[in-house]
Amino acid sequence: MSSASRPAPTTATGHPSGTPSDTVPPPVTRSDRTWGVLAVVLSLIGFAASAELVAERLALYQDAGHRASCDINAWLACGTVMRTPQAELFGFPNPFIGIVAYAVVLAVAVGVLAGARYARWFWWLLWLGIAAGSVFTLWLWWQTTFHINALCLYCMIVWCAQTYLLAHTTARMRRAGMLGGAGREGAGSTAWAWLLGTAVLVVVFGVVAVRFAPAILG
Repeated sequence: MSSASRPAPTTATGHPSGTPSDTVPPPVTRSDRTWGVLAVVLSLIGFAASAELVAERLALYQDAGHRASCDINAWLACGTVMRTPQAELFGFPNPFIGIVAYAVVLAVAVGVLAGARYARWFWWLLWLGIAAGSVFTLWLWWQTTFHINALCLYCMIVWCAQTYLLAHTTARMRRAGMLGGAGREGAGSTAWAWLLGTAVLVVVFGVVAVRFAPAILG
């Protein structure tokens, strides 16, 4: 048989090798698409709350007597929280960290939805970063609840967004077989993430309700 009559070598997808279809990435998996959508929504919520806190803090720099938009009463007062040393743990307003961190997560999530594929080490770094942010958020919750004795509405929005973001990123890691999961694409891990995140928030806000009960009921 002459070389001209031989069939062109093909790839596993049935396309001739060397053609543009050879380099087309596989479609986004259901697992990554689910995570991408949720991460976009949650990071946007966290970003918006952080941006509002930054705006309020800058207003306080300009006018020490500024009344923040979330200063509702004596115990639900962002201004009180923002005037404490805990609100500037690293020498600048904490919400600046939130703006940068949520922007990174948003960029990664949009990339996933656009078909980007990230290496396992990248996912590990992302998960560790989100986990570290959650630990920081937990510390801030403890400070506002038991030391500052005032709550911040936008901070509480961040608590919720961060908790669900960690839960769903952990679920995605499990579905990929990176955190003891079975590498399944099913919705079980997503349901587990909602349940876990909600359970954590019930405890968090339950403690807040008990701690501030005298002020709330009085």
